Amino acid sequence: MKESIPPILRPDHVTPVHFSNLVRHFTLEQYRAGEAALTGISMNTADLRAGDLFVAMPGLKTHGANFAAKAIELGAAAIITDAAGAELIDADLPIAILENPRQHLGELAAFVYGNSEGNLPLLFGTTGTNGKTSTTYLLEAMLRQLGRVTGLTSTAERHIAGEVIVSRLTTPESTEMHALIARMREKQVSAIAVEVSAQAMTQQRVDGLHFDVVGFTNLSHDHLDDYGNMENYFGAKALLFRPEHASRGVVCLDTSYGARLVEQSEIPVVTITHLDDVAADYIVEVLQQTPEFTEFKLYSQTGETLVSRIPIIGAHMAYNAGLAIAMLVEAGFAFDEIADAIADGINVYMPGRTELVSGKRGPNVFVDFGHSPDAFLNTLAAVRSVTTGKVIMVFGADGDRDATKRPDMARVSAEGCDLLVITDHHPRFEDPASIRATLVASARQARPELEIHEVSPPEAAIRLAVSLAAEGDSILWAGPGHQDYRDIRGVRTVYSARQEARDALREAGWT
Repeated sequence: MKESIPPILRPDHVTPVHFSNLVRHFTLEQYRAGEAALTGISMNTADLRAGDLFVAMPGLKTHGANFAAKAIELGAAAIITDAAGAELIDADLPIAILENPRQHLGELAAFVYGNSEGNLPLLFGTTGTNGKTSTTYLLEAMLRQLGRVTGLTSTAERHIAGEVIVSRLTTPESTEMHALIARMREKQVSAIAVEVSAQAMTQQRVDGLHFDVVGFTNLSHDHLDDYGNMENYFGAKALLFRPEHASRGVVCLDTSYGARLVEQSEIPVVTITHLDDVAADYIVEVLQQTPEFTEFKLYSQTGETLVSRIPIIGAHMAYNAGLAIAMLVEAGFAFDEIADAIADGINVYMPGRTELVSGKRGPNVFVDFGHSPDAFLNTLAAVRSVTTGKVIMVFGADGDRDATKRPDMARVSAEGCDLLVITDHHPRFEDPASIRATLVASARQARPELEIHEVSPPEAAIRLAVSLAAEGDSILWAGPGHQDYRDIRGVRTVYSARQEARDALREAGWT
């Protein structure tokens, strides 16, 4: 079965913006005169609606202006494009010239949807390699417990005042992002937590937004297919810590890149860590870990202290919670108010983040979205800490994505588990057998004595893992997490690792 792509979310009611006002505000050159009432903005005819401003941009293969006729057929009210694009359009429609339109897309979308500074909810943005999704969910949960009407946009989901919608991209394109923010404003959302990817910064997806507080979790090997090296990857993350994007920041010092970001940040920042030999404004200490929760303590250098717990395993999750709390303090919430709100725990559900999908009998089975070496390292350590028996690891690697991290993914997995099952994930257009072969070879090189199984497809892999597990054992299935599809040769096939794991347990006789 083919998986359907979630629609773009827009406000139900929009006050139309006059095209002439937009032209005047951005001092644009009017190529073809005329007036229009704009109720939205789009850069893609697949998402265009009647009344939209169509922004026709140059692309790698073709110019967006070549789709102007289709945009007009769908109801585009006006067009903005560059001079080269204007020459390609033959239509009696208002057109304005804007060179490098991609660089201004966020500001245009903010103007159309009324997302001006002073008219926005409280905005939090979190970036980093691992933990940014979890921190985003923890922020939203605590904001709810503090009495705010909340919004969230992450890899997994969008939340709008309690409404939950599956995500399209980690950080949406700026046109979609501003439509989403406008819908949240319409629903009386007063605080929004945003997961900000490196691609969001370099592709200008959060332009036109100004975050009240931003947070940095860590940096480790990932996305080098996009950025080439760690320096470029770090540079993309650091862009968020500039005054045009944010007012204040909180930086985790658990990786060396945190200290570098503190030095390079162009906005005021405070720091947080769990490391004993690192000085920081906030310190996180894990007090207790069980399969059901992780309890932690946060204290500041000024003497403030709180204790809380999260319903998720893992010390790294407690560190994410500490970062989120520090971000709330930087946004103006009183430390004591936060402590009171979360004294009985943080009421958060994180789909696919070390999610326990098994019952009270049989092995623990955790499904996780982690797909980098560092994520594997942290999650395996978390699973080990709550397991009395053996730890079984099941994972595969993404096709057509950063292949340089695959050997380290396999090495970390082999070193951290007692039994390894290597399978498929999203092969996309790569040969899944070739991906598995790389992983198996790297795992065997790391630990020649380890019991390693190569199993395809993943439905069979999880069933083998369950058959090899006993009471007291734990299975970590890393990679698919919350996702409800597999990408096989460009087709999103409906698929749920959570459901497959539950079915495998049930078939093995565990309730």
